Amino acid sequence: MFVPKNTKKKESSIYKSLYIKEELSKKIEEIAKINNTSYNNVIISMIEFCLLEENNENIKEKK
Repeated sequence: MFVPKNTKKKESSIYKSLYIKEELSKKIEEIAKINNTSYNNVIISMIEFCLLEENNENIKEKK
């Protein structure tokens, strides 16, 4: 289950911009509000979650 990460530990970051469909953006804003976190944190948490899941699947396939 996806849960946005805790933002207490800041890491070195860079700035990037994205174009996101309006409806998707609204859903992200809703997740951020429910979890009392930032829009940016939700996006980054989703990306990290997906990359971790993808990596786990690749490891399983190689076995």
